[in-house]
Amino acid sequence: MLKKLKVGSGEWGEIWLGLMIGNSRLHWAWFVGEVLICVWDTDYLPESIIQQLAQCQTLSDLPLEIFLTNQRATEVEQEPSPPSPPYPTPHTPHPTPYSPLPLLLASVVPSQTALWQTYPNVRVITLEQVPLQGMYSTLGIDRALALWGAGQKWGFPILVIDGGTALTFTGADANRCLVGGAILPGLGLQLATLAGRTGQLPIVDLPQRLPPQYALNTQEAMQSGVIYTLMAGIKDFVEAWWRSFPQGHVVVTGGDRTMLVSYLQFQFPEIAARLSVEPNLIFWGMQSLNLAFPATFP
Repeated sequence: MLKKLKVGSGEWGEIWLGLMIGNSRLHWAWFVGEVLICVWDTDYLPESIIQQLAQCQTLSDLPLEIFLTNQRATEVEQEPSPPSPPYPTPHTPHPTPYSPLPLLLASVVPSQTALWQTYPNVRVITLEQVPLQGMYSTLGIDRALALWGAGQKWGFPILVIDGGTALTFTGADANRCLVGGAILPGLGLQLATLAGRTGQLPIVDLPQRLPPQYALNTQEAMQSGVIYTLMAGIKDFVEAWWRSFPQGHVVVTGGDRTMLVSYLQFQFPEIAARLSVEPNLIFWGMQSLNLAFPATFP
């Protein structure tokens, strides 16, 4: 696919970047027109990298720091061979040679938002641009975009379970109106808090398989307490959703999505079988808004 890319006014349309600033990481997407090519994460980046990015005239000029830190990109259309680095061959012309790549930005970290607003070709997505009804003013833009993206893909009603630093539930009814949701500490945050706020509890990683529910050592006891309680909570929220919306879809996203679904498959296989998994809901929401407001870049 990558060798067939035609930028500018070609059949693939314009190249643009999506950036979701999360609580602990930057989440990136590379689009060509409506096509999501690949996604990747990086740590937060210094202002000097943003300044370098603003001077780039071609994809091959982009600083490597915005691409990969300790992991590879995930190519969306073809697996398992992501581009490295994730851009076409050198000398590929930029779609608009005298301005930087368009950057569509959403953020839940105000200080990072301010930093990236120094980029000269950025559009910041606001909550008012997401076409959901009944949203409250402090709803996280990440939750709104993920919910909108899920609704575009599966239809409404839709419930999104986002397993990130925080675990969130966010639902909308058939009229695309926010039903509401919930926020709690995610798996890793709960374990880290136990280790960080107590005198003797150790740092514990998440296991690949469910630990014994009644554990006989401290590490497994911590894993059991966090995981089984969280699974029971997810089960309760999902069953309540299906009582209210029997035909409603439930989609799991976020960095812990694979682990969450794996645990659910062992503990509640009948629920796990009805779940959909999609890592890129936020970027599908961005894509939809970019199509709706294509001319709002500077």
